[in-house]
Amino acid sequence: MAVRAGRVLGRILLTLVQSVAIFVPVFLVATFVTFALRAISGLSPARLSLGEQATPEAIARIEAQWGLDQPFLSQYWTWLTDMLRGDLGNSWSNGASVAELIGLGLGISLSVAALALTIGIVLGFAFGALAALRPRTWIDRTITAVMTVFSVMPAFVVGIVLVTVFAVGLGWFPASGYVPLEVGAWPWFSHILLPALALSLDVVADVARQLRSGLIAAYRENYVTGALVRGLSPRRIFLRHVLRNGIGPTLAVLGLKFPALIGGAVVTEWIFGLQGFGRFANDSAQAGDVPAVQGVLVVSIVLVVVFNLVVNIVLGRLTPASQRGV
Repeated sequence: MAVRAGRVLGRILLTLVQSVAIFVPVFLVATFVTFALRAISGLSPARLSLGEQATPEAIARIEAQWGLDQPFLSQYWTWLTDMLRGDLGNSWSNGASVAELIGLGLGISLSVAALALTIGIVLGFAFGALAALRPRTWIDRTITAVMTVFSVMPAFVVGIVLVTVFAVGLGWFPASGYVPLEVGAWPWFSHILLPALALSLDVVADVARQLRSGLIAAYRENYVTGALVRGLSPRRIFLRHVLRNGIGPTLAVLGLKFPALIGGAVVTEWIFGLQGFGRFANDSAQAGDVPAVQGVLVVSIVLVVVFNLVVNIVLGRLTPASQRGV
């Protein structure tokens, strides 16, 4: 038992080391490129606050206050060390802490994305498993057709339909706004359900299609034939052998979906009146607020790495091939 626990811990530590080894250079390159683009673009907090008619003296004075009169590498090093301490700087637009501004929007986006991912996983696994268990039947063909429709339906179109039917027409849910979880579970849930549903259809389609393909491929393996010969029940074969070996591609897809749900929900947040992370990123980019954009980049990278790390650990624990190091 102790030996097995040690092996599991060793695989987890190896996954952590590999993820960190990938994260560090990607993070440094991404942040460095962001700084380089700012320098090339000529964006300045002085022009945001003073306008195009600002005098060179006024511009120089404000840029000195923000430390932009320092050499580029010095600016980058100062920002990098501050960021590692949790300080993402201040917004050029209003002078507020970028970390606090991101925190306000990120909580909303995380709530919606987590619910959308949960809906996508539950429905996607149900549809994908059902299609794989009934291949080449009317059930399989119907599920495949529905998933194809789900995958091509833009989230903002689905959002408009949901608002029109369930918020405006039936009055079952609020049409816009957000209520923190501290206020109450139902008010919080009712405000995020419709945007989560709008975002979840693409996840449902991808999970279902990947799971169907993985399970059908697993059913064709020799170990399934061997299990049938040994007299194992279909349920045990599915749960102990087919599902564990066929779930790998689905988990890999999920590793990319959660960060994409958070960053790609700008239009959906507009429809439902949510001041989320995606909307904040869009507004900051349009305003030329470089510290805010850099903060969004940092948080996005961390979200991608952390969620993929969790998926890799789960993948290593569930799939026999990963446990063998294949």
